[in-house]
Amino acid sequence: MSDIDRVTAAELRQFIERAERLDQEKSDIAEQRKEVMAEAKGRGYCVKTINKLIALRKRTPDDIAEEEAVLDVYKTALGM
Repeated sequence: MSDIDRVTAAELRQFIERAERLDQEKSDIAEQRKEVMAEAKGRGYCVKTINKLIALRKRTPDDIAEEEAVLDVYKTALGM
């Protein structure tokens, strides 16, 4: 094996190992989030609503207002 092959293989191995560590961290974080939501549910909160609130907090007020306006128009058209 030439020096170039060894360097490339070592670099490739580093990328793979970093990606594997990140995958593990992602899995750990997902498990922690699941535990938080289970605790909230255990205290009587609606997890579905909490998730909606989290999604809303990521959006701009203008984007939310526009969506709500369109929703109101559609609801009116359906007699709701």
